Amino acid sequence: MSLSSKILHGLKTGFIPSAARRSRWRAMSRKIIRLSDTLQGLSDEELLTRGRKVRWEARAGVRLDKLLPEAYALVRESARRVLGMQHFEVQIMGAIALFEGHIAEMQTGEGKTLTATMPAFLRALPGQGVHVVTVNDYLATRDAEWMGQIYRFLGLSAGVVVPGLNQEERQKAYGADVTYGTNNEFGFDYLRDNMKFDAQAMVQRPLHFAIVDEVDSILIDEARTPLIISGQAEQSTDKYYRINSIIPNLKKDIDFTIDEKAKSAVLTEDGVTHVEKLLNVENLYDPKNIDILHHVNQALKAHVLFKKDKDYVVKDGQVIIVDEFTGRLMDGRRWSDGLHQAVEAKEGVTVENENQTLATITFQNYFRMYEKLSGMTGTADTEAPEFAKIYNLDVMVVPTNKPLARVDEPDLIYKNEKAKFKAVAAKIEELHTKGQPVLVGTISIEKSEALSQMLNRRGVKHHV
Repeated sequence: MSLSSKILHGLKTGFIPSAARRSRWRAMSRKIIRLSDTLQGLSDEELLTRGRKVRWEARAGVRLDKLLPEAYALVRESARRVLGMQHFEVQIMGAIALFEGHIAEMQTGEGKTLTATMPAFLRALPGQGVHVVTVNDYLATRDAEWMGQIYRFLGLSAGVVVPGLNQEERQKAYGADVTYGTNNEFGFDYLRDNMKFDAQAMVQRPLHFAIVDEVDSILIDEARTPLIISGQAEQSTDKYYRINSIIPNLKKDIDFTIDEKAKSAVLTEDGVTHVEKLLNVENLYDPKNIDILHHVNQALKAHVLFKKDKDYVVKDGQVIIVDEFTGRLMDGRRWSDGLHQAVEAKEGVTVENENQTLATITFQNYFRMYEKLSGMTGTADTEAPEFAKIYNLDVMVVPTNKPLARVDEPDLIYKNEKAKFKAVAAKIEELHTKGQPVLVGTISIEKSEALSQMLNRRGVKHHV
């Protein structure tokens, strides 16, 4: 079957093969570049008038795919004027993929931030709002200001939601045509809105269209991570210290067993008897003692499964969670169901009152509520089946603007962790001697500090 036949077949059946899509997008991208070149002779005011014209057409009901060539050409020319940057052909291909609701796999350095401006502008034209999801507050603020120049040049507005904004400021940010923010900010604002009794106090509009940066991290790695809004339950904290004091008396494989993979610790029959004796409780499984049993289990987990400087750090008398995906400290976030209190008791710091869950949602369930969803990342093709099954999103690999100079070497496998880190330290020393900068990522603070000690012994200057 010829390529044109495949495209015609796809239009009839609703499925177009990736190669056929890329061919169509490449042809459309070249058309957009030619069209944007013709706009260079227009004045800024004339370009703004063209921008207002496509916005009026979109709000009058003209299909957005019909407006795509002109809208994308306007964005490209505006970027040239206000940023001194122009979208390359492959970036426009990625922008078309995003508009159509796909995941664009684009290599690092290929300009995903600029690429997102085209579909964000086009999808914002009807006035329903677009959310651009970034991985941290710094990028959200930077991109809203940087890329916001393009939207404002064409008559649209841009906003950003970051921690510290009051209700009025958040309403203004969400009222903008394009709103930048992190997945946490968007998700928590959704939860807070659903706890309000007055619609006028809500900050978000209906979830229309989102472009998610580093989409594999947010929609796959953190998919089941719950966002939780909680309030303090009025309970005594004495029980946490009391229960914490008995845990060191329990013996592994005698009083409890551990499942590291499932991250669980379970009392054995002997362990239950031992705990009953230590707490002077007649029957731990009596309904009136279920709360005690729950907190014993949480205290046990805190002692044997949660490690200081890996899962959390103690800073200024507070237990702060370490994000397992990024290694960043998560100030203000607390484990639920008494686990955080159990860790606080274990570390001998002040135990805060336990929180009760008032509202919760996972990232997976939140992002599935958008009318249209798309995303960008450098590594999505390996998770393509999951994206298709869970989110009904296709992954489209966008070619690089120039041939990739980077060489991806095969993974190296070592017999044990000690041998692996010894080889890593040796490689770092070799590259450091040559004057090459080296960035090293580990899975925990503990591993970083262990590697740091190895580098110190080798006399390699570094920062952790």
